[in-house]
Amino acid sequence: MAVSETFTAELGAWIEREELAHQAIPIIGQLWLKRGVEPLLFRRSLVNQSPLDLLQHHRYARELLGREMHIQETLPILRALTELALQPSRLDVGRLVLEWQENLGSYPSIEAFLRSELAEALDKRNASYPSRDVVLYGFGRIGRLLARELINSAGHGNDLRLRAIVVRGNGNAADLHKRAGLLLQDSVHGPFKGTIDVLEAQSALLVNGHLIQVIYSNSPSEVDYTAYGIDDALIIDNTGKWRDRESLSQHLQAKGTSLVLLTAPGKGDIPNVVYGINHDDIPSDETIYAAASCTTNAISPAMKVISDHFGIDHGHVETVHSYTNDQNLLDNFHAKQRRGRGAPLNMVITETGASSAISKVLPQLAGKITGSAVRVPTPNVSLAILNLHLTRPTNKEDLNQLLRKSSLMGKLVAQIDYSADAEIVSSDLIGNSHTTIIDSLATIVEGHKAVVYAWYDNEFGYSCQVARLARKIAGVDKFRYY
Repeated sequence: MAVSETFTAELGAWIEREELAHQAIPIIGQLWLKRGVEPLLFRRSLVNQSPLDLLQHHRYARELLGREMHIQETLPILRALTELALQPSRLDVGRLVLEWQENLGSYPSIEAFLRSELAEALDKRNASYPSRDVVLYGFGRIGRLLARELINSAGHGNDLRLRAIVVRGNGNAADLHKRAGLLLQDSVHGPFKGTIDVLEAQSALLVNGHLIQVIYSNSPSEVDYTAYGIDDALIIDNTGKWRDRESLSQHLQAKGTSLVLLTAPGKGDIPNVVYGINHDDIPSDETIYAAASCTTNAISPAMKVISDHFGIDHGHVETVHSYTNDQNLLDNFHAKQRRGRGAPLNMVITETGASSAISKVLPQLAGKITGSAVRVPTPNVSLAILNLHLTRPTNKEDLNQLLRKSSLMGKLVAQIDYSADAEIVSSDLIGNSHTTIIDSLATIVEGHKAVVYAWYDNEFGYSCQVARLARKIAGVDKFRYY
């Protein structure tokens, strides 16, 4: 074939894929807005995406499958989903394509296959889909990202419903506009996708149709949430100010609350929970939970997979962590050693509690893991280096294959992502919803010794984990097909 003919053929193939992506957009919108069904492609949401975004998500499949997944394969699945009476759910179309291709000939049609595979998600007559009021206590980095995630994933309301934000001070119109501006624009994560209106008279924000009360208070126990029509609420405390049971119990003294979730490691007997690892082990009568740290959430999934398959005798975790608000912009007093030095100007050796915290979520590793951390001059995305001594020897190919499979199938697909990109750097992973992204090309294995490099968006990826845990403890977790 001549060069000009090849050019024409490739351009024609691209135009065809782009046309199909345009056809997919209203189908995805119908599933999301009318059914509360969120289609994903290998855990990347297809809701509110452009046609080019859809095609990029399809291209990502090459890293997981070794081949590209085409829109021609996913569009028939999406169309067939609209013919089913599905309850609100999260459905990975990529996995459905793989399962359908493996079962060709076993079903008379795609619809018959989907009815069998998604039987649990088919709507039942008179079925009720619960919702839960949520209050964000604090509105810093994690609080604002949680607000974005809760609003974007709320669908038609059968989920976590963000009803209020609590911040310190007495409040005024200027403060409301400042809070709205920080939610609307973010130097790291980009602009908010949607609209935000400030309702000064009501001291509230209207965000993509969600009326969110802004409450000013300096004490958790003094707020009366029922005065705002909020009841039985889950309080997500992202201030980091209170971390033990006694102090966090102040939230439960307020009218209209029933549960508390801390976005930091809890102290004492508060259960530290990493969704996907130990969320099924917590007592059913618990009222205060902690989502552990971003680093604990990042290293636990990979450590569990490796430990379950190869065993871990001992290891050391070195975290290369982006700077946080806990550090100073310029040299100034800080209670902790070294953290007073200017964060954007220095690499700062500091401590991490993740190595000891991991024993709380993976008891089999108690006393086996040490850890340290270096804060570096980047605003987001961190890297955990897992230096492990395995019980059973292996090689790089087998270890990477284990982690790749764990990112495709199993209980940890929402937590583990996998990359075979030779050019990937930290900024490429801003906005990744997984808690850990395995950099497979960096893996080192020599018999019993293994070094695994795991990236994580320590802001957004962690916020997504908090939201997953919040849905679980609030009793609004949707059916998931990953």
